[in-house]
Amino acid sequence: MPSSHVLTELVIVLGTAALVTIVFYALRLPVVLGYIVAGLLIGPHVPIPLVADRELVHLLSELGVILLVFTIGLELRLSSVARLALTMGMTALFEVGFVVALGTLAARILGWPPTESLFAGALLGISSTMLVAKAFEARGWRGGFTELVFTLLVFEDLIAIVLLAILGTIASGANLSGTELAATVARLIGFLVLILAGGMFVVPRTIRWIAARARPETLLITALAVCFAFSALADAASYSVALGAFVAGVLVAESGKAHELQATVRPFRDVFAMIFFVSVGMSIDPFEIARELPIIAVFTVVVLIGKPLAVTLGLFLSGNGIRPAVRAGVSLAQIGELSFVIAGLAVQAGIARPALLAIAVGVSCLTALTTPWLVGRSEAIANAASAHLPRPLGTLVSFYEAWLGRLRAGNPATRQKLRRPVRWLLADAAFVFALAITAALTTTRVASWLYEAGLDRRASNVVFALVVIALAAPFLFGVVRRTALVARLLAQDVIPAATGLDLGRAPRRALMWMLELSIALAIGVPLAAITQVFVPGSLAVIVIALLVVAVATRRSIIDLEKHVRAGSEVILELLSRQRAEPLSDVETMLPGFANCASLRLAAASPAVGVSLADLDIRGRTGATVLAIARDRADLGGLATPSPLEPLLAGDILAVCGSHEAVAAARVLLVGAESTA
Repeated sequence: MPSSHVLTELVIVLGTAALVTIVFYALRLPVVLGYIVAGLLIGPHVPIPLVADRELVHLLSELGVILLVFTIGLELRLSSVARLALTMGMTALFEVGFVVALGTLAARILGWPPTESLFAGALLGISSTMLVAKAFEARGWRGGFTELVFTLLVFEDLIAIVLLAILGTIASGANLSGTELAATVARLIGFLVLILAGGMFVVPRTIRWIAARARPETLLITALAVCFAFSALADAASYSVALGAFVAGVLVAESGKAHELQATVRPFRDVFAMIFFVSVGMSIDPFEIARELPIIAVFTVVVLIGKPLAVTLGLFLSGNGIRPAVRAGVSLAQIGELSFVIAGLAVQAGIARPALLAIAVGVSCLTALTTPWLVGRSEAIANAASAHLPRPLGTLVSFYEAWLGRLRAGNPATRQKLRRPVRWLLADAAFVFALAITAALTTTRVASWLYEAGLDRRASNVVFALVVIALAAPFLFGVVRRTALVARLLAQDVIPAATGLDLGRAPRRALMWMLELSIALAIGVPLAAITQVFVPGSLAVIVIALLVVAVATRRSIIDLEKHVRAGSEVILELLSRQRAEPLSDVETMLPGFANCASLRLAAASPAVGVSLADLDIRGRTGATVLAIARDRADLGGLATPSPLEPLLAGDILAVCGSHEAVAAARVLLVGAESTA
């Protein structure tokens, strides 16, 4: 390609993007949406003389994805990823499966064929790393819940690789056996282990050596060389270049020189990231999008509701707290770059309507518009959600966070007991997944073979389903049995069982149920997403299962609330008799009441005269006020006080929750250094 042509194309792309984003800044609209509009203006679908070369722009846009993911990797250390691997992996599996299942169901309701519905659901399942990174960077957010979000995005990308392998097989019409699926996952794990292990010996040492002996630009060049080298390795192994770039970023971060590199890499990343969004805009046919607006609106609602709900529930159940979970959920309410790949795969294979790509772009544009707004208000949304939980549910949330905080501290003896059942649980679940995927991909072929053997279509489906169920039954039984065992061991680690009168029975049962629910959702929801379009009657089974879960959860919440009310009376009595005593020993009397503290209000406290509802203690801290003891006997104490109850000087509040929640409540009520 002549150099003059390349320069002309760059002038068109950069100049148009600059002019459009100036307008968007003035209108206070998301700059990312401005890049997409710039791409629309210079694309082939709008009658404007300036038309850019789509192939060149697409090639440059891939550099944007690589550099963006590389800078995300620079902010994470291997220790952080390894620490969150199990919980984040299960959370990502659940939330991606939930949105895929919800999107597939929506497409089925719209009357789409089964396989096309599955592709429609899949393109809604993976969030956009680029959009989220730009939104966080615009606010200067780092660490804390942002690390949680980026780690979850990494595991989403890993799931996306396996998802693309399955969808590619469906699109090609070939069979994917359980053995081949296991081999695909094993190859992915082997590839990651190989480049991480090899890279750890070379990359951090090399970066430190060059940083000590060369100029900053040499360090930048070396880091970019590592980034593109690992991206090339991933591409050669038929994986996403973004995966290789992320691994490179993590390895460079292990050198301790990430901070110096972030400032120098950022300008390159911003330019090429802009070109990526321009490339997306160039693929938009506005007339086709206009024709598909009703479907785009339905799928956008699925993303804006389903993704926050799934991420919030998954992160909360895995022990990350209700407020960080809600913030992460609303921050991930968009679809990612993978959506265009999935839509293009289905269209090229002829199993989806040509408009599917336009639908994906339309949903991407709408969610790109809402993402900066949602991210900016994520903290307010999280506080409101926490504050407006019904009291019984809010009590469960506070106690659950405290219990999981105790679990995270770790008990070597419990870990030893868990090794064997966890391994068998993972093996049983893996076999069930492999069998479900194999059955889903071969159901049409086997049913046709049985029909040719003399059975009618309905009988063929029934026979095939019974055979699959018979094969899966022993492993499903193993999943159920070992899930219960793992949950029981973990719950007993937090709330040990007593030999006589077992006062911890209700909270232990609540914790066991929450842990069982977490594991069941992580396994069952992706399984439902895979099989619902291929198995007749699966929707009815899913609805029945959800009703059973809802009833069991409600019963567990009610039992815990009764236990907490009775315990609050005991705590109030304790505070009334021993007003100067802290509540550090209350758990010996009331098993399950973890991390309780007594906080005395001084006359100068800003909380005096303010109600619990106005203070919004639960919404702002996550802690629960169980009882209030008062100086004057005629005023009486309050167990499980009303949110409208105003606080008085001299009140002693019994507060329970995680260590972080109680510490935040202490600061809010009496000051950081004060104790009862």
